Amino acid sequence: MKSTTNRKSGFTLVEIMIVVAIIGLLAAIAIPNFVKARKTAQKNACINNLRQIDGAKEQWALENKATTGATPAEADLYGTDKYIKQAPSCPGGGTYTIGNLATKPTCSLGATEDHTL
Repeated sequence: MKSTTNRKSGFTLVEIMIVVAIIGLLAAIAIPNFVKARKTAQKNACINNLRQIDGAKEQWALENKATTGATPAEADLYGTDKYIKQAPSCPGGGTYTIGNLATKPTCSLGATEDHTL
């Protein structure tokens, strides 16, 4: 006579706890790297925006024969018929200061998060 045993297949509580612990460990390693990568991408995008603003200032100065003490207004640089189509915004939430031709444009996050040209 055959003896049959009813064995239900499935995962035990210990196996599920091990899987959850492994996923938690991987998340603890990965999340800080994602945050760092995001901040680095924001910083690089901000620096590229500052480069574009500086280039637009230089083009404006050449076309208007401006001296180093002259300061272009935002309306001189940004617009559909200007040097930059739309005014750039800092992806980190900072604000840009154009400044005069002798200085580089700056971001308000420049000192704290190294958004400097």
